[in-house]
Amino acid sequence: MKKIYTDANEAVSEIKDGMTLMVGGFGLCGIPEHLIQALARSGVNNLTVISNNCGVDDWGLGLLLRNKQIKKIIGSYVGENKEFERQMLAGEIEVVLTPQGTLAEKIRAGGAGIQAFFTPAGVGTPIAEGKEVREFNGKEYLLEEALTADVSLVSAYKADRMGNLIYNKTARNFNPMIAAAGKVTIAEVEEIVETGDLDPDSIHTPGVYVQALIQGEQEKRIEKRTVRT
Repeated sequence: MKKIYTDANEAVSEIKDGMTLMVGGFGLCGIPEHLIQALARSGVNNLTVISNNCGVDDWGLGLLLRNKQIKKIIGSYVGENKEFERQMLAGEIEVVLTPQGTLAEKIRAGGAGIQAFFTPAGVGTPIAEGKEVREFNGKEYLLEEALTADVSLVSAYKADRMGNLIYNKTARNFNPMIAAAGKVTIAEVEEIVETGDLDPDSIHTPGVYVQALIQGEQEKRIEKRTVRT
């Protein structure tokens, strides 16, 4: 059985200043809401955060940005976050923008123990500066190194007590690969069931990658709502 927290503050209590975190989600979809809020309350700072983007101004990782708890972000876009944009343009935060597919593969490779790989994405652009470029079959490829983290925070729909996880539709996004790439992975889940209750063929993240769980009902805010008249 995995450790099951009942308090989000306790769940993130081992996260210290200067650590590297991976955080699941795409926009506000599939983010570990309660764990992020607990981090915002904790006051931990000088964090390096690896995530597709940084939430919005008042929710998700935007809460950590607002508190100036992040010193460096590795992600694929600025998104709808005005404070993220402001800090980046003002030079208050280090930002490493990475093509989305490359970011996903860097995280996946980290979880798989692959140290680096070659990709055509970014060749001939500023992304290639300082990186090795090699030709294969007449085409140039860029060497990208894998990413890992001290702690990974993910969100899942359902877990059993052994830490096996199931994600719900698009909320899966970056979560499975991030779960595999952290030295310690904490999963925020909507429901915890008994071991053996999950269909083995439906499990997306095996429990071997997960060290702790916390159950909590999420708000699931919508990043941008568009409706017809």
